[in-house]
Parts: sequence; C-alpha cells; structure tokens
Amino acid sequence: MEQLESEVPPLPPRFRFRDLLLGDQSFPNDDRVQVEFYVNENTFKERLKLFFIKNQRSSLRIRVFNFSLKLLTCLLYIIRVMTDNPAQSAGASHSAAQQNAPSGNNKWFYVLFPVFAQVIVAIISFLETMLLMYLSYKGNIWEQIFQVSFLLEMINTVPFIITIFWPSIRNIFIPVFLNCWLAKCALENMINDVHRAIQRTNSAMFNQVLILICTLLCLVFTGTCGIQHLERAGKNLSLFTSFYFCIVTFSTVGFGDVTPRIWPSQLLVVIMICVALVVLPLQFEELIYLWMERQKSGGNYSRHRAQTEKHVVLCVSALKIDLLMDFLNEFYAHPRLQDYYVVILCPTEMDLQVRRVLQIPLWSQRVIYLQGSVLKDQDLLRAKMDDAEACFILSSRNEVDRMAADHQTILRAWAVKDFAPNCPLYVQILKPENKFHVKFADHVVCEEEFKYAMLALNCVCPATSTLVTLLVHTSRGREGQQSPEQWQRMYGCCSGNEVYHIKVCDSKFFGEYNGKSFTYASFHAHKKYGVCLIGIKREDNKSILLNPGPRHIMASTDTCYYINITKEENSAFIFNQEEKKGGPAGGLFDGPSQLPVHSIIASMGTVAMDLQNTTPPDASVGKLVPPTVNGAGSRRPSIAPVQELADSASILPCDLLSDQSEDDSVFTDEKGHSSTEYVKGYPPNSPYIGSSPTLCHLLAEKAPFCCLRLDQGCRHNSFEDAKAYGFKNKLIIVSAETAGNGLYNFIVPLRAYYRPRKELNPIVLLLDNPPDNHFLEAICCFPMVYYMAGSIDNLDSLLQCGIIYADNLVVVDKESTMSAEEDYMADAKTIVNVQTMFRLFPSLSIITELTHPSNMRFMQFRAKDCYSLALSKLEKKERDKGSNLAFMFRLPFAAGRVFSISMLDTLLYQSFVKDYMILIARLLLGLDTTPGSGYLCAMKVKEEDLWIGTYGRLFQKLCSSSAEIPIGIYRTESHIFCTSESQVSVSVDDCEDTKDKGDESRNNDPSDHPLLRKKSMQWARRLSKKSVRWQGASRDSSKENAQRIAQQRLNLYRRSEREELSELVRNRMRHLGLPTSGYDEQNDHQNTLSYVLINPSPDTRLELNDVVEVSVSPNTALTRCIIKKESFNPNIKIREGVCLPNPNWELVPQIRGLKAEGSASRSTFNYPRNHQ
Repeated sequence: MEQLESEVPPLPPRFRFRDLLLGDQSFPNDDRVQVEFYVNENTFKERLKLFFIKNQRSSLRIRVFNFSLKLLTCLLYIIRVMTDNPAQSAGASHSAAQQNAPSGNNKWFYVLFPVFAQVIVAIISFLETMLLMYLSYKGNIWEQIFQVSFLLEMINTVPFIITIFWPSIRNIFIPVFLNCWLAKCALENMINDVHRAIQRTNSAMFNQVLILICTLLCLVFTGTCGIQHLERAGKNLSLFTSFYFCIVTFSTVGFGDVTPRIWPSQLLVVIMICVALVVLPLQFEELIYLWMERQKSGGNYSRHRAQTEKHVVLCVSALKIDLLMDFLNEFYAHPRLQDYYVVILCPTEMDLQVRRVLQIPLWSQRVIYLQGSVLKDQDLLRAKMDDAEACFILSSRNEVDRMAADHQTILRAWAVKDFAPNCPLYVQILKPENKFHVKFADHVVCEEEFKYAMLALNCVCPATSTLVTLLVHTSRGREGQQSPEQWQRMYGCCSGNEVYHIKVCDSKFFGEYNGKSFTYASFHAHKKYGVCLIGIKREDNKSILLNPGPRHIMASTDTCYYINITKEENSAFIFNQEEKKGGPAGGLFDGPSQLPVHSIIASMGTVAMDLQNTTPPDASVGKLVPPTVNGAGSRRPSIAPVQELADSASILPCDLLSDQSEDDSVFTDEKGHSSTEYVKGYPPNSPYIGSSPTLCHLLAEKAPFCCLRLDQGCRHNSFEDAKAYGFKNKLIIVSAETAGNGLYNFIVPLRAYYRPRKELNPIVLLLDNPPDNHFLEAICCFPMVYYMAGSIDNLDSLLQCGIIYADNLVVVDKESTMSAEEDYMADAKTIVNVQTMFRLFPSLSIITELTHPSNMRFMQFRAKDCYSLALSKLEKKERDKGSNLAFMFRLPFAAGRVFSISMLDTLLYQSFVKDYMILIARLLLGLDTTPGSGYLCAMKVKEEDLWIGTYGRLFQKLCSSSAEIPIGIYRTESHIFCTSESQVSVSVDDCEDTKDKGDESRNNDPSDHPLLRKKSMQWARRLSKKSVRWQGASRDSSKENAQRIAQQRLNLYRRSEREELSELVRNRMRHLGLPTSGYDEQNDHQNTLSYVLINPSPDTRLELNDVVEVSVSPNTALTRCIIKKESFNPNIKIREGVCLPNPNWELVPQIRGLKAEGSASRSTFNYPRNHQ
C-alpha cells in the first residue's frame, strides 16, 4: 500500500496552489487558442463603410464634398443658361449652334467648358451614388432604387454619361437645377454630422430653421429655372425675370406684369404652388412646435455670454413665485450684483405666475429660465455651470417626505461638484442628519438647525427670530417713516441695520482704536459713530469671535464685524466745529438731548456696589442696581469709564467646567423632596453626524427612559403631571409632530453652560408620535427634559403637560400639513389651533412656526380690528414701494411670536456677498461655540434700573462692568385695540347696537382710554377710510349715560365670554384630577404690542420692562463681582482709585474707579462725596 502511494505522480504545476498564485512559467506550450475579435470590420466593405458612413469626421468630409458637387452643378446650369442664346430654336442642329456660338479664344470657355464640367461632375456623382448604395445595401434593392434622392441622382447624371457615347443627343434638356434638392439633403446630413462631431445635442431648433430656409430656396430656384426654360417657347423670359415672377407669386402679391404664356409653364406654376401649400405649412408647424418646446425648456445660455458676463445658477426642484421673488429681491439688492445674470435650472415647466413675472422688463433682461435636470451634464452645459460664479441649490420644503427632498438636494450637489469642481456651492438642506453629505459645499444652511435654535432662543431672549430675520434682510431702514406712529418709525429705521465687515487698518470707525481692547473700541465706536462692533477675526485665524471681551487687543490686521445701517464705504463723516479745532469730539448722535453723549465720558464717577450680601447676583434678572449713598438713593449715579486695556484680573483663565455663579452643584426643587446633581460637559450622545459640540449642563447619571415620560409614573417616581413635579421655573412646551433630530438643537441652547443652573426652564416635548429610543438616548443626559404623547388640538393633552404653568409654548410646523392642494392652506390647521390656545390661555406666550410668511396676518386674529386693518394697508404700501420687509409691521412678527423658516432663505443668498453671515448667525443662535467667543443673552430693565436713562449710558454701564455689548432692545408698550367681537362691540366700524355715530365716536375717544394714543386712532381711521364724526365740546348727560351703558355692556359681554372659556378649562382640569388654582385667566398680553430696536441711537430713552439683547463676553463670569466667602475681607489695597483684591480673596471681579469704606461686618462701595 505504501508502495502504491509512493508511485502516485505529483500534480502538474498548473494544478498547484503556489503555481496558481505565481503563474505557470514552465509550460509555454499550453492548450491555448488565440481569438481575434471584430474580424468582420477587417473586410474591404466594412472599411469603406467605416470611412464613408460610420466615422464622424471622414463622413463629414464626404458630405461636404457631395454638397459642393451639387452646388457646382447648379452653378454650371446657371452659367450655361446665361451663356446660351435665347433666340436659338429648340430644334437647331449642332452645326447651327456652333455658328451662333462666340468665336475666338473664348469659344472653349463659353461652350465646351460648361458641358465638359457637367459631364465630369455627373460621372463623379454617379460613382459616389452607386458606392453609397452598395455600402448601405441591406437586402432590399427596390427600396433603395425607388428612393427620391436616388431617382433624382439618376435623372441628373445618367443622361450626361450617355452623351459621351451618343453625341447626337448632347443638346437634350436635362433638369440639372433639381440638384438643389439633393444639395438640401446633403446639407441636412452635413449639419447632423457636424452636431454629432462636436457633441451638440440641442440643435433641433437650428436644424428646423435651416430646413425651412433651404426648402424656400429650393422652391424658388426650381420654379425660376423651370419657368425660364419652358418660356423659351413663349416670351423668352430671362433668369432674373423668372426669379422676380416666383418671388411675387410665392409672396401672394401677384402684380400680373409677368405671367406664363404657354400651358407647360402654367402647369409648372400650379404644381409649385401646390407643393408650397403642402410643404411649407408642415415646415412652419414643426418650427412653431420646436419654438414652443424651446420656450418651455428655456433654450441655452451661450458660451460667449458666459465668458463675457457673470452669472449664477439657481437649482430648484419646483419654482414658486414667493421663492423666486425672495431670491431676486435679495440678490439684486446689492449694488455690485446689478450686472449679474441669474440662470434658473428647474426640471418642471415654468409656472404661469413665474412666466408673468419673468416677462417684466426688470427681470426679463436678467433672468433666464432653463427647464432641465441638474443630474444631466447636457443641462449643466446649457446653463454653463462651469463658468458660473456660484450655484444655489435649494430644497423643496413643501414636500411631504422631507428626507426624500434632502436626498434630491444631495444628488444635485454631487452632480454640480462633479461637473464643475471650481464652482462655489451654496446648499440648503432640511434635515441636520443629511448635512455631512454636503460638507464639501462652500456654504450650507440646515433649515431645522436654525429653526429650532431660533425658537429656543425666543423663549429666553424675546424676539430673537425677528432680530436675526431683520439682520439677514437687505433694507435701507426707510420702512414706516411716513407713519404717524412713533414705534413704527423707530422700528422701521432700526430694521435697516445689517452686519458688515472691514479691516481695522482701512476703517475710519475702528482705526483709531488700534492697540486698545475690544470692549473699549465697541463702546466708543457706538458712542461716536453709532455703529455696534459685535465680532472680530484675527488675520491668522479663520474663526470669528463674537464679543471676545477686554482680553482681545485690537490689531491693524483684524477684521471687524459691526452692525450699522450701511457699510462704512458708503458713509460720509461730518464733524462739528469743536472737533475740527481740536476740541472734545461729539458723536453723530449729539443733539438737543437731556443726556448728551459726550457727558458720559466726561463723568469720572464709579459704580458703587453694596457687597453686604455676599450671595451671587441673579444673572437672568440682570438688575442694574443704582448706587446709594448711606442707603439713600438721593444722588444721581454716574458710570465708570471703559478702560482702554484690561488689567491682569480679566486675563485670568476661565474654567468653563466650573460654575462660579453657583455655590453648589445640587439642584433642589421647591418641595425639597428630590435633588439632582448637575455637571458640565459635552453631551455624550449626538443624534446625528455633524452636530457642533456644545458645553452644557448635564445630569451626573443618565435618566432612565421611563423617567422622561411626563404623564406616566414609574418605579423611580410617581409623578403624572407637571404640577406634581413642583418645578421652580416656568415650563417651555414644544409641540411637534415627531421627535426629529432637529429638536436636539432646541434643547442644547437652553442647557448651555452659560445658563445659570437655577434658571433652567423645564422642557416638555408634546409629540404627536412617541419618540424612538435613539432620540431618548440623546436627551436623557439633559436635566429637566420630558416628553409626552399628545397634540395641541387636544385640551386634555395641553393641561396634562402643564400649559397653565408654562411661560412659552412653541408650535412647530408639522411636516404632514406642509403639502396641501392650495399652497397657502398648509398653515390652516396650525393657525386655528394657535388661535384656540390664544383664547383659552391669554397669559401664555405662543411662538409659532408657519410655512408661508404671508399667513402671519392670521395669527392672534381679531375680528373687525381696525388697527390690524391699518397695518394691512401699511404693509401694502410698503410692498408697492419695493420693500423686502413689508411683513415686518405685523404685530405677531414684530413681537417675535411668529416665524417662518423661509425668511431665512436670504441668509444663504447674502452669503454670496457676505461669506461670514452664516457663521455669525450660528454664533448668535448658539449652534457653534468657538473658544473665546461670546453668546447671546437678555436682561430686563426694571424700575430700579431706570436711573441709567439712555441706551448710550447702558452701553457704557455694561461695557465697563461686565464687558457685555448690547445689540438691541425688545420693547413692550401698552395698547388698546379697538375690536368688534359682537354687535355690542364699539369700534371704528359701523355697529348695529350703537344708537348713533356720536356715541360711537365718544366710545372711541382716546381720552376714555389713556393707553391709546390719539395719533394711533386717527391714523387707523384714515387708513380704514371710516369717516367718524366727532362731537363738539358740549356733551349732555344723556349721551354720557348712553356711553357708560354701552361700555358696561361691552365689558359684560367680554367677561361672560372669558368666563365661559375659563369654566371650560376648569371643568377639564377637574375631570383630569388637576388642581385649578394655577389657572389665571385675567393676566393676559392681548393689549400690548412689542417690537425690536436693533442698534438704536445712544440717545434712545430706556423704558420700563425693556429687554436688552446683549452679546455676553466668554469671561463675563470672571468680570462680575462674585464672592464665595460668607464674610468680607477688608484687606484691600487702594491705589489710584483702583480696587485690587487680596490674592487669597476668592473674588474674580474687574472693578475700576472704586473707593472702599467698611468693616468686617459691613462693607459698601460708596461714591466720593466730591464727585458729581
């Protein structure tokens, strides 16, 4: 057995594994067969076919040669006709022709050359035709023989070849002029080969025009030559006379001066007219059809224009009139973009409204509409994408499936990047989880990121959405300047502020502050020029720092970002006479004011602070407590000057992980039955790729998923409603359809590290559909974040989630309602639900997101509201004037109660001119956190803060004390809206229950309503076109009694309606087992109006309940006076009016210009008695 095994031969090398890997090199004579491919193309016929037909360039040469031959035959025919003797009879012999022919040296040219040339051309054409017939033969010889082109070729070539062998028939007439039709066919084939060779596919319109022109020329040429030849037996018409007759006949003019005399020529005219009546309409019909199709598709943007003119491409899936007008108005609002062209590339047919707008001369010369797909290179070539200055790719937010809309946007961005890698991309994306797919784009705006972050900041910084929207819209601040309303004039003027940039070395605003601190430059630039410096960027750093604080020293190469009505390059500087003489400088806002700006700097006072209470101040309250002298506030306080350079105290490093504003890290609720430990850190679980890491307040241990459900108890707690939790602060309720990843961006700004722990508002997510575990995993690390399944159209769900304990309700637009048969009806359900909550819970601040900005006029709707009617007329007037912000005077928008994400489309458009706008907006909204950059916060002006007086003094107070930079004011004013809610209501309109118009006018008298301005009522009446007859000074007691009774009836009606609604809410609360003590129906905000003033002038007076929007420096926690010791350490050194704390004292202040008086038991900083 072993012997047999030893005799087994080894495997051949080709079966060995090593040889399979390394290859078989030892057996060259293997069983291999060489196979040749495409052997059929090596035959002689195939080679000829490749040269004459298949090859584009060679076949093009053959067709050009063929076309030249046909033109040559027509030219030879014309020469022979012109040189022929018309007097010669048709039956003359050849000898007679020789006698009549010219003699001498020109005999050969005039007689023999045309004939010999025609014969030679005929032979060449015949041979070429037979060769092409042989090469194109496919088995059916009769099909090729009976082709019109082949028959014409035989008629025009065979007789000439026969005359070579039969001289007696050389004078026979041959219709060589019919070669014009063969030349027409050759020209068509030649143009097709040209387009195929240069890869031009969109040439149908050109081909059809060429065919039509050639058909007309062939008809005229055929008729001219035929009539001229046939009329030899009649009037002997010349060739030009025949041409004249054909033109007059085909143009249907018919002068009648030239007419055919013999019947053959008459028959030819009839045949030619019939052919023209059949052929030409068909050609015109095809041409019109192609023209209409080209109008739909938009044609091409020529390469010459693309190389000589600048253009941008707008790519959308469906173009709506609102989107188009927003883009055009914002894009062409910048002066340097007036010479740009906009090429719109859209796969759908142009809408009727869009077509009407693009026919306006203002846009018809600038906008080019192309119907096509971005995914096709041919359409990108039509739009000349490779030569475009930029490409804007917008998503379709009205799609039901927003994820599918994002996928289409991603593919469009990839297609553009593949076709034109150097073209700058501006991409709009809907879902944040899809943002990383288009990270290569130059600028990306994620809709849900901005939307939720803006809605979140609206809860802590009122009207943030309005502030950002106004900043990203281009305006000159002229809106509302003709209105008699003071608030509309101020609001409209401040709405013209935008963000601009300039280098320090090139700036008049900031050039003089080179080498000084950022805070010093910001304050003095605002005081002198009225500009608000909000950010800076180093030359060697790409990051923009928002209010870096006094640590940052201005350098000449720094880029400044400031808020102003216009950029510095468009500003003129007018100095007063004192400054020209070298005296003290006065700002642009100096004028007849009680508090001139220069007096702020002239004062050398200090900010006195009572340090007896060593507990840290409440940052959110933001009280600017005036200093007192021995406990009595009898002396007018003054404000410390802003230092040019920061001292060593402000340069100390800031530990973000420690909270200097809190004594302990344990939060205890009101009832004290639970305590939770908070830490600072980065959220461990991000719901999507690409989210910016933000330092937040987090739970030390993740909360179980069961504890996140608000309305259901678990083994960890037994709470089933918001009241049972005993929250210390007011709730923030968010109503959304699904728990999308964008909600994560709503929570993060409200849990950022710079928010004080004791002021964190509980967040309740009211979701139509329960969230998945992936979303719960992302939010379980945040404190006081809960969810509940329910809807805003269900009163029980609202009561269970604690709406009566909420301060803000955020209503997010639902994706399922964004698509409707009528576009503007997409917001119908949201508007009606919000209106219901507005009536049921008048004290609740409702922040609503809408799909269409035009629908915001229905928010908080009041029937027969004359003031809203006046605002509507004002909006129409501003729109007629060309304003891009006509909707800004709507009260819900001005107050920050309504917002549409489409308003932020201009953010992407502005990025073409201001490439920093997206980054600044993200910094303001807290979406990005750059080391050393500040954040947006708000502080409320209370009665004890009115000592500051003006906005300029407030600017100095904040800059000198905490390095905070105010950027605007959110102002709320009392206002009485004249509405007619029933027949007993009294308004500007005619009322049925009013006995006469005199009583109605008396009831609307502003003297009866102190909070209602007289100008407001007069303006409302004038715009409403309601003629109200005012009574004289004499008023009898009967009219006063009637007025009093009418007012009582009105109050009774309103009270009864409100009590009915209140009783409904209370009944549902009792049914759910909820206490009714928290429901307060009397405290409402329906008689107030609010608005935002961006960067107001320094002389603007502060009013009670103003909310100041401030940009907080990152080291503000270090610059605020925070003391952790229970007793005051009096060991303070006084040097040149500067308070220097002991190094062992746990105080991190930046206090300048202070003098100390005190003991161990009481310590107070007081003003020096000799200082005013």
